[in-house]
Amino acid sequence: MTSENGSAAAISEDLPQHADVVIIGTGFSGLGMAIRMKQAGFEDFIVLERAADVGGTWEANTYPGCQCDVPSHLYSFSFALNPGWSRTYSRQPEIWDYLRRCAREFALIPHIRFNTEATATAWDEEAEVWRVETSRGPISARVLIGGVGPLSQPSIPTIPGLDSFEGTVFHSAEWNHGHDLAGERVASIGTGASAIQYVPKIQPKVGRLHVFQRTPPWILPHSDRPTTPVERRLYRAFPGLQRLVRAGIYLSRESILPGFIRNQRLLRGAELLARLHLRRQVRDPELRAKVTPDYTIGCKRILPTNRWYPAITKPNVELVTEGIREVRANSIVTDDGVEREVDTIILGTGFHVTDIPAAHQIRGRGGLLLADAWQGSPQTYLGTSVAGFPNLFFLIGPNTGLGHNSMVYMIESQLNYVLDCLRLMGDRGVSTVEVRPEVQDSYNAELQEKLVDTVWNTGGCMSWYIDRNGRNTTIWPDFTWRFRRRTKCFDADAYRLELDGASARERSEIAAAT
Repeated sequence: MTSENGSAAAISEDLPQHADVVIIGTGFSGLGMAIRMKQAGFEDFIVLERAADVGGTWEANTYPGCQCDVPSHLYSFSFALNPGWSRTYSRQPEIWDYLRRCAREFALIPHIRFNTEATATAWDEEAEVWRVETSRGPISARVLIGGVGPLSQPSIPTIPGLDSFEGTVFHSAEWNHGHDLAGERVASIGTGASAIQYVPKIQPKVGRLHVFQRTPPWILPHSDRPTTPVERRLYRAFPGLQRLVRAGIYLSRESILPGFIRNQRLLRGAELLARLHLRRQVRDPELRAKVTPDYTIGCKRILPTNRWYPAITKPNVELVTEGIREVRANSIVTDDGVEREVDTIILGTGFHVTDIPAAHQIRGRGGLLLADAWQGSPQTYLGTSVAGFPNLFFLIGPNTGLGHNSMVYMIESQLNYVLDCLRLMGDRGVSTVEVRPEVQDSYNAELQEKLVDTVWNTGGCMSWYIDRNGRNTTIWPDFTWRFRRRTKCFDADAYRLELDGASARERSEIAAAT
């Protein structure tokens, strides 16, 4: 069922007592898993979505200027190319429309339960199922797949007095479109990927804009442009041409990785380009010094934009580099004692990435809470499975993040891996799969060894890639094609497999009865 504007309507079908597979989330990973299962003939699955529509982060992040920093042709499913991208780098509405179209065209809507948030999950060892508590009641599943992604839970900074502010406060991922910023005194906290997009959009509207910067980002010129009608016609007529362009973009992005992981001198060209970009757009030496990073390019996420520097040089914008001491009823006070009166505070402060909120809602064997198992450093095998948590699979799990290429490529690699496991479970009558602890430990030791000399660990910055224990549990420190090769087939030898003579129907009846 769809609404008149083509979006997936939040149909209110009953939540079944049991499904063979439950997928949580309808972003690229959750929808991709559902599509691949449909293509492989799996029909007994339910997708839980807490929002009223599909899209994940592309449904939630509707702030002005929201745009992907990966080229459009690479930021889409390989099995659902879109020849109609209107720009070389897609904006949020178009990506969201693409995901909604995928949900419709692959007949996923009947499987999705909208406005249904998973609040707690626990492994039932006797019934060998996952018990999932949701906002609409319980459901059990033989296999649980988490597709919520790392950019799903906004991070709200701990600032003294923030709760007492009498004006309007909202996070960029929860943009208050009903609030008019025209003529207001606005404080924007953060200078990351979201802020560099929304600040240039709101700057002409507000009366005064205070941009609070902790660490300046490295910024490169943006090559975004509209695609031409001729290009779009060619891609429709010759899909192979679009695949060729996609492959070229992939290889060009992959070619820059050695500078991140092997020889940081290879990044000097990018740094020079960034410095020239800064010099051309910021003439004031004092301001230029404030926005010049003091760490190696690539240590934090590199941001492409042509609009950020011109926006912060406008007369109604002040870049504030002092730390925030406190928020008062109608103002913000910095560490130097300066008080700035503001009407609205916008938090461009990112997401909970290494401190994964879902880890506090998942209990495995013996009731072990995932957060307790991880102790602040998320660890999985291939970013997918966790020792002590049978039949649980993550998509975009720990150490699958990228600083150079498309996450959709990594997602599709994991989809192949999980799908191969589901086939094996069906073919061999396997009731549970659980990665061996020694395999998981060896894999994570290998990752951390590879990360030692990379720019993310030695570049001289603090980033959201690093967890509270000082470990980089976010980035995949190698070529993405190597991750694809490792996940091409499900490696059963790395797992403990338990056989079950009961049929899927019998397991469903046991789960419902208990």
